[in-house]
Amino acid sequence: MPPTRSHIRATVEAYLSRHPHEREALADLPSLLDGTDDPCNRATFPAHVTCSAVVINRDRHVLHIGHKASGKQLAPGGHVEEDRTLLAAALREVGEETGLLPKDLCLTPQFLGDPIDIDVHDIDADSAKDEPGHRHFDFRFAFYLATEQPPLLALLDEEVCGALWLPLADVRSPTLRAKLLDAEDAGLTGQPEPVNASVLIHDGHGRYLLHLRDQREGIWEPGAFALMGGGRERDDRDLETTLLRELAEEAPGLDVADLTPYATEEETSVDGLALPVQVYAGRWNGDPDTVNLQEGVLLRWFTPDMLDRLRLSPGTGELIHRHAAQHPATSSPPDRSRPLRHEAPEGTELHVVGVHLYLEDEHGRILLGLRHPDSAYAGNRWHFLAGHCEREAAISCLVREAREEAGLIIKPRDVELVHLVHLVDSPGARPRIQLVFKARHFEGAAEVREVDKCVAWRWWFPRSLPDPIVHYTRAAIEGIQAGQLYTEMGW
Repeated sequence: MPPTRSHIRATVEAYLSRHPHEREALADLPSLLDGTDDPCNRATFPAHVTCSAVVINRDRHVLHIGHKASGKQLAPGGHVEEDRTLLAAALREVGEETGLLPKDLCLTPQFLGDPIDIDVHDIDADSAKDEPGHRHFDFRFAFYLATEQPPLLALLDEEVCGALWLPLADVRSPTLRAKLLDAEDAGLTGQPEPVNASVLIHDGHGRYLLHLRDQREGIWEPGAFALMGGGRERDDRDLETTLLRELAEEAPGLDVADLTPYATEEETSVDGLALPVQVYAGRWNGDPDTVNLQEGVLLRWFTPDMLDRLRLSPGTGELIHRHAAQHPATSSPPDRSRPLRHEAPEGTELHVVGVHLYLEDEHGRILLGLRHPDSAYAGNRWHFLAGHCEREAAISCLVREAREEAGLIIKPRDVELVHLVHLVDSPGARPRIQLVFKARHFEGAAEVREVDKCVAWRWWFPRSLPDPIVHYTRAAIEGIQAGQLYTEMGW
């Protein structure tokens, strides 16, 4: 679907807060957004929204293309289609008209993801297209070339006739030219630099704190474990300010000490842009369960040898291994026996953490147990082999539960995390994190060992799961079969 009205309205208000003198020039835009017709539809008259890309190279020259329809030299741009955001529309247009891909571009520190200019211009009537004269509100977004050598352009012959790079002083649009020249005085260099900051949090004992991201549209690397951090905002003094603000928003109370720039990593943004990230290193020795997490699913400590079991955002594993090699642990983590559930600071909403075993046999069947009618939570229904973490790590808990409940022998090295269910059973209930692990190898035949919990074990094909079955067990199996890491379920 095209950008929402609320997204466009918020973009306009943020722009006008920086350029209040343009409010009169954009006076008709609020009425367009309040109307009944889609403000981004090219058939909406007498005005609609368009988007353009202002591409700046290392010499601070701006890409212009010749538009056959108008005969003018303009920044690449055009009408909005089924684009998630206005910025995404600008990226699609520059790709269609010039062949530049999002990975060829990056955000500028001066403008970030906000428009550098909103231009208002009139379009003549076109009888061939049965279009009356109308007006464009053109949202223009600035990008640097991500590479030193400009990529070869592949111009859209039906619409474009030639391309050239013009100095800032020769940019064709007067309003855009003025803003670019002002930005040049404020440090517009054309040289890509980090606009995101993240932190490699370690405890000095060989453990690293990772953040499981939400599985939602618009989230960078959804459903993956990643470092904490985020994108720079205009009011941030520097990238350390960005990082501290992001930590305060995502995990208030997580006070990281000894923040030091560690590395610059190249990532890819949710829009596909090249994304230089300034990575800091910092130390923290707290309990993740006491953090009042505001974004994402959970925080957990991991040692480098556990990383191959996780779905990680790109580069994270290599970064942790590199840091661990440079800063070897001199002692074991303190109090390894601490339980996962315990007394928390007032106002902190703790998660109940459960472990579950996804076990397939040679025929692709999945092991499920019929719960005792009086057993907690899942009475008289089919369920994974499962348990709650006690004074142990999650994988240790899984190995113990498999042995105690079913007589199965599983080695920790044969276990990998394949799914998570973020679950709230009822209003006011503590949220549950259900960690579903798959064992690549096991020994023994499933047998009933704890009759007060499980009265039978049976292997089931995924296409013919039993009923009744615990609802999140079915959701997890379906998610695993579809290759998904994360399911969120509410009451």
